Amino acid sequence: MSAYFVQRNPNGQQAEGSLSMRRPGQFHFAYSPPSTLEVVSDGRNVAIRDKKLGTNDVYPVAQTPLKFLVQENIDLSRDTKVRDVQVGRDGVVTVRFDDSATLGGTSKITLRFDSRANALRQWTIIDAQGYETTVTLSGLNATYRRDARASQ
Repeated sequence: MSAYFVQRNPNGQQAEGSLSMRRPGQFHFAYSPPSTLEVVSDGRNVAIRDKKLGTNDVYPVAQTPLKFLVQENIDLSRDTKVRDVQVGRDGVVTVRFDDSATLGGTSKITLRFDSRANALRQWTIIDAQGYETTVTLSGLNATYRRDARASQ
């Protein structure tokens, strides 16, 4: 999958760039200038790189809210505490849940799916300190793997 993203940060600033993802586990957020960030996952870890500062912070993907984007099988009833599910007239499904397995404490996560297009459109994460980050996707280009079991 690839998409264009706009990220609204807790300080009100916006960053944008391109996202490429291959499930399970791999993704790459390439931020456009003036941002110097890059976020990469190999399936086990997430690296947040700042080219300007020369930093490379690495975290286990299972301890980040991003795990919900890259897991092979997502079971919100097992992995989280679902707080609310709504289906809008426009076909947008909004799922709100708490994830207590994130580094630093519980994160509150909201995922928005376009059920008509079968696509994730947006997510919002409020971390344990109360900082809110929203990422909105557009220009989604997805290629779905063929299920080998379906052809048997």
